[in-house]
Amino acid sequence: MQELIYGCMGLGGSWTDEPHGPGHVDEAAAAVQAALDAGITLFDHADIYRNGKSEAVFGEVLAGTAGLRDRIRLQTKCGIRLNERGLQTHYDLSRDAILERVDGSLRRLRTDYVDVLLLHRPDPLADPAEVASAVGQLMSEGKVRHLGVSNMSAAQIEALQDRLETPVVANQLEMSLLKRAWLESQVLVNHAEHLDYSFPHGTVEYCTRNNITLQAYGSLARGTYTGAEPENPTTAEAATARLVGGLAEQHNTTGEAILLGWLMKHPAGIAPVVGTVNPRRISACSDAPRVAQALSRADWYRLWVTARGSNIP
Repeated sequence: MQELIYGCMGLGGSWTDEPHGPGHVDEAAAAVQAALDAGITLFDHADIYRNGKSEAVFGEVLAGTAGLRDRIRLQTKCGIRLNERGLQTHYDLSRDAILERVDGSLRRLRTDYVDVLLLHRPDPLADPAEVASAVGQLMSEGKVRHLGVSNMSAAQIEALQDRLETPVVANQLEMSLLKRAWLESQVLVNHAEHLDYSFPHGTVEYCTRNNITLQAYGSLARGTYTGAEPENPTTAEAATARLVGGLAEQHNTTGEAILLGWLMKHPAGIAPVVGTVNPRRISACSDAPRVAQALSRADWYRLWVTARGSNIP
């Protein structure tokens, strides 16, 4: 079933070690309520978001709202370490790290389990057997119900799945009308232009064939087409913003719903992650499933061609 997901990366204040305050909890509560009003029930986290404060403020909202945990699903990610051991960023999917980071997320979220754990980035030093052991323990303890990945190719998922006793259920990737490498790779296989796109061809098809939900982060294109007014918009960006606005008027909806509906119309069953903290913009996304059905094939292609700034082959 296709659905919208609320991405919680914007909650919790700054990315510094400065503690969050009551205002950040209020902001999180307003965003969560707007998401619920929009029909969203899956909330996406990561242990690193705002240095753990995104999970912490969400945990306060969860603890302060009777019955909320039973109405929603939670997913979080682990595998990235920030500003540790003299490194700005490094990856760690060792067994001990997975167990430690999930326990930390559960404490901050004030819950006994997450519905989905995503492995945030491929770790070149990860031993798939070690990963499988950690995941197996977390599932046997009831701390994790399902496993997914993020930013992984078909080959990477397949290598991991060989050692797992549970199916990978999701792959979260950057996918939008602005970031189209996932789509361009499908049609440029026999063209030199395909070298301009690093997205591993076949990943979308692999996920579809194996019932792995594609979750699209950055799905609103950071507001590029819906009023963010980039400092130096390209001709294609300006033209696409006009087209999105025109289609929104034609379908009596919002630009946000047009962008998300465009993603959801793809037969891969893409589930967009909505990352804004603005309740008005969250609400503006709610019509996306209807738009996905109403958008014509011609308009779907028109949006794509306009965004890429040139015709397709």
